[in-house]
Amino acid sequence: MNLFARAGTAGWAWVVTNVTGRYFAAPGDGAAYASAGIPNQDGSGEQTAGDPIRVLIVEDHRVVAEGLAALINHQGDMKVVAEAGTVAECVALAADLGPDVVLLDFRLPDGTGTEAAAAIREIRPEAKLIFLTREDSDAARFAAVQSGASAFIHKSRAASEVVDAIRDVARGRVLITPRTIATLLAKRHAIEAQFESLTPREREVLQLMAEGLSSRSVAAKMGISYTTVRTHIRSLGSKLGVHSKLEAIVKARELGLIS
Repeated sequence: MNLFARAGTAGWAWVVTNVTGRYFAAPGDGAAYASAGIPNQDGSGEQTAGDPIRVLIVEDHRVVAEGLAALINHQGDMKVVAEAGTVAECVALAADLGPDVVLLDFRLPDGTGTEAAAAIREIRPEAKLIFLTREDSDAARFAAVQSGASAFIHKSRAASEVVDAIRDVARGRVLITPRTIATLLAKRHAIEAQFESLTPREREVLQLMAEGLSSRSVAAKMGISYTTVRTHIRSLGSKLGVHSKLEAIVKARELGLIS
């Protein structure tokens, strides 16, 4: 069964980073989770031998969820314990069922996969998290890393890669390369530096635009002229390297710098 179009195989390796507050062993396919001091169900850092890997699917598209469930249940060493379509349902099921691996979509009707991941970390910190999503932005990948995800898989990848990833993360491997983490950190720091260059007035203009106000409404709200607002917007575009108000808003929201 192949739910997704096949793509090239990614190079997977252990991550050595403190981005998520989790510390792993040195890079290498042979490293054991226990060597990082993070236990699994049996306390060893590995999935207990003979036990099927218990998977919770979090996906709001029923066709995709059912296809994934069929694929996973067809494997001899894993089973789907439940399917959830929302953050709230996911958290409740994780608490009740104690899955070993949670397969998360990034966008859900009542929130994001990262919000679900944060809640799961509170109630079942030993659960391994895999993001399986159509999101393809650096912001999404960075959010996944921050949430403690062991893997980030685009939905264009082959179905076999999904089941292989479930097995690997259940054994304690982290399928995000150190180079990916370093690249994401460098890009984020560069963007944050751009936003730090904004003046308080420019930040206020950006926030009001994000709230849906037009340039003239922003001017009225701030008690400044329309021309001054336009000047602030041009300055925003120049400092942030964007060409429209929408681009500036999206960029700021991805970093959580505006509401």
